Amino acid sequence: LTAAGQMFISALLIRGMAVKRLLKTTTAAGAALCVLAQPGLAELKYENKSGGYVEIYGQLNPAIISVDDGEQTETNLLDNDLSRSRIGLRLMQPFGANTFGFRFEAGLGFPNSTEVNQLGSDYSGWTRADLRHVDFWLEGGWGKLSAGQGSMLADGAAETDLSYVGTALYSFKVDSNAGFLIRDTVGALSGPVLADAFDNLDGSRRGRIRYDTPDFNGFSAGLAWGQNVLSSSDEADYYDIGVFYGQEFGPTNFAASLAYQVREDDGDERSDVIGSASVLLDNGISFTVAGGTRDNDAAGASDPSYYYAKIGYENEWLPWGKTGLGVHYYEGEDFNVNGSSSKGWGVGAVQKVENFNTDIYLTYQEYDYEDAAASYQDVSTWVLGARWKF
Repeated sequence: LTAAGQMFISALLIRGMAVKRLLKTTTAAGAALCVLAQPGLAELKYENKSGGYVEIYGQLNPAIISVDDGEQTETNLLDNDLSRSRIGLRLMQPFGANTFGFRFEAGLGFPNSTEVNQLGSDYSGWTRADLRHVDFWLEGGWGKLSAGQGSMLADGAAETDLSYVGTALYSFKVDSNAGFLIRDTVGALSGPVLADAFDNLDGSRRGRIRYDTPDFNGFSAGLAWGQNVLSSSDEADYYDIGVFYGQEFGPTNFAASLAYQVREDDGDERSDVIGSASVLLDNGISFTVAGGTRDNDAAGASDPSYYYAKIGYENEWLPWGKTGLGVHYYEGEDFNVNGSSSKGWGVGAVQKVENFNTDIYLTYQEYDYEDAAASYQDVSTWVLGARWKF
């Protein structure tokens, strides 16, 4: 087992023992653990007499990830950044004609797929960057006003995806190998990391103030301003607006997102336009597209763009639950440096195991990057993982 895999298992055991000690402190929590051990998982949810509730939720997402850079192969057991292991608490409470909500969610700090490359691992443990949501909101017929650490409008705007295989195969192709360097044909690790060459320009979470309109026949919109409160080195201001649509047309489902986001830092402005759309037909076939472009006025910066397409199919062939299959393609230009070309494709399968609320997935992806500096070798990646939710 690799060092990263050993760290993952050690971290899992340490946190498992801590959770066990915590659960022993109350009879109710101990009973909840017994519930989780059953094949049919029950919600950890408490409802009060005034229509409100508190629930605890979370997930584990370990994966065996094998990356071949053309000359060497690295295989590790890691927490998959596609959907990190996490735990959270959600509170909802009616407040007159409105509803008050609070959400706390944090990653568990296991060795992550972004922290490994050919040079070794950079396991940071749990840091404040693992705080995903500390979010308050009030919503009613007038819309929803949110404040705190949470999603900006552009977070997810490049990733609208109705396919079941989207659990493991979507527009950001490099969750499992983001830190790996692209090797040139001479054998040197002279290329960019994969995350810089195959970005989907999607938004993120920030300490922000956000407003979302009510739903109007499937349409909604919003705007937000925020800052990266989890990083002391990022003093930029972030702004974005977004428009979203989702509707069912008989047995056909359709969803789409479009967002414009701006980052301002010491007079330099970077703006992105990103969007995605997905349709799921009654026969299980799905089509998903995404794309984006960036305008960066910082000195020496490139202005990348990309498009993405995927075909998926899902059916219930097995008694365990739904099976999803898919193939996708990505093509970008001017990522990392002007004149570069980024192309990639991949195939994947996801199997639902209903009794344990688990998705088992297998993917294979290839990456081809070119620029004027050198010739580079292709990178390929296998991922076998399982995401268990409670």
